[in-house]
Amino acid sequence: MPRPNERNSYLNLWREFLVFNTAVKKFGLNRHPGKPSGMNVSTVFPEGYVENERVQRHATSLPKEEEGGFDMERYQRVKEFIGLEEVTKLDFLVMLFAEILGTFLLVLIGCASCITWLDIPPTVLHIAFTFGLAVASLAHVLGPISGCHVNPAVTLGLMVSGNCSFLKTVSYVICQCCGAIAGSAVLKLIIPRAQAASGLGATMLGHGVSVSQGIVMEAIITFLLVLVVHAVTDAKRSDTRGWAPLAIGLTIAAAHMAAVPITGSSMNPARTLGPAVVEDEYQNVWVYWVGPLVGGCLAGGVYRMGLRAKQDDEGSYDF
Repeated sequence: MPRPNERNSYLNLWREFLVFNTAVKKFGLNRHPGKPSGMNVSTVFPEGYVENERVQRHATSLPKEEEGGFDMERYQRVKEFIGLEEVTKLDFLVMLFAEILGTFLLVLIGCASCITWLDIPPTVLHIAFTFGLAVASLAHVLGPISGCHVNPAVTLGLMVSGNCSFLKTVSYVICQCCGAIAGSAVLKLIIPRAQAASGLGATMLGHGVSVSQGIVMEAIITFLLVLVVHAVTDAKRSDTRGWAPLAIGLTIAAAHMAAVPITGSSMNPARTLGPAVVEDEYQNVWVYWVGPLVGGCLAGGVYRMGLRAKQDDEGSYDF
């Protein structure tokens, strides 16, 4: 006849079988009548048993949930930041084509408004609304496909705020630069040679404007643009749905009205690179890379840290 302590040991083994055996769990043999199936283990075992026997026995053999969860979370974050799965999909080629096409049309149409015809220079208002309306129109067409960034500063700002992966950012910037160069090349082919000699709408610093002043101005107007892009495409905001193309277009128009006399109002490194490559004129081109990229990164960081919407809502960062 077993001793009392052996009976307690058998009882504990039987209880452990009822709790942990999968077949018993499947048929619900370990459930107490009138109690829910997902009850805590302390309702089955005495309180001291779980702490002293089961936990000690399995602590060394099973990995800790905190450590495993932390490693998996860090792996997922790195994976999302790199974005390898996204860029290897066939649909990503369509997105790249959309960025090439969008930047091609933007530079072609926008820079065409900057050309002087019959010794009559275009007005600031003319240039501002040409670029603003061009971006607004392209956003309606290409927004659902690629997001219609058409601007390396916008793409970089979205990467800083966590809305664009690293590989997608690099691919977008390369395609945007190629589209801008192609747009300037086509513009040079379709306008008379005499007009092409006067320039293809290249951005230049205004009279008496220093390099540092130009960088600051480009950073400010790009900061405004990227902030607006984040705000009107925020997934948690419902008050801006449907207004993204118009809001971004008006922001570009306003920035041009303010900055055309100072820097030519690029706020887009690809827009400056296109005419510079076709005309083989690179004076102060770096200004239009440093200023917009700094402004875009600051806007992405500021919006991510303190300006993003708090109320949950449905939406997409694509237009």
